[in-house]
Amino acid sequence: MSLDREVKLHLGRVRLPEYLPRHVGPFDTGLFIRSSSSGDLEGVLGQWGMIRPGQPGRIEYREVPSKKPGGAPLKTPMLKNNARIETVNKSPAFRDAWKQGRRCLIPATWLQEPNWETGRCIWWRLKRADGLPWMIAGLWSEWTDHETGEVVPNFAMLTFNVNSHPLLNRLHKPEVDKVTKKPLPLELQDKRAEAHIARADIEAWLHGDEETARRLLVAPADTFYDHGDARRTDEALATLASDRNAGQQKLI
Repeated sequence: MSLDREVKLHLGRVRLPEYLPRHVGPFDTGLFIRSSSSGDLEGVLGQWGMIRPGQPGRIEYREVPSKKPGGAPLKTPMLKNNARIETVNKSPAFRDAWKQGRRCLIPATWLQEPNWETGRCIWWRLKRADGLPWMIAGLWSEWTDHETGEVVPNFAMLTFNVNSHPLLNRLHKPEVDKVTKKPLPLELQDKRAEAHIARADIEAWLHGDEETARRLLVAPADTFYDHGDARRTDEALATLASDRNAGQQKLI
């Protein structure tokens, strides 16, 4: 079943634009769902990555000193596709949208996140166990191109700490101690994830006050997720452990 049909089945009445669902990365065009001026749900195509009010272009760059003596500084894009709930009310890119209640839903078949437990990156696709689409909690805004007058919708996901989650705390590259270069204990790391807004909570998420919105920003239970990639990673870890044990036995 196509994502747009799944979205309509999950949300009921919603106006969706014509689009071809595909993999969406930072600064790509993706679909988000917001409440329209008439109160209905409407799908909007926009840039995944918020555009700060007053920003000169769609993408903001940070200058990084060149590693070569006398080399020109390198420009790297500033990622604004995820908004941290701890700082969302202060960050220039997100604070206006948050304070004005411009909350949205971001439909997705899966989310891609890295797992480094084997020592190399294994990409996990975080799917729902029931096969339905995610409705990720997000923020939206609109930015006007000063040169063309084009109004560019843009959006971002909201993230929060999930160190205590039994599945999600396995994701992302471990942070290391700046001195020893060894991985920090889990309690000193900052594992991040997104919230799914259940159908019964959509009205509260889109129209509730800030306190209500914050209460909804929690990670789904372990049973919400399809564990296929986790099982494959566990099998890879078991193989590595077996190979290490076999190698030690040969040295004895």
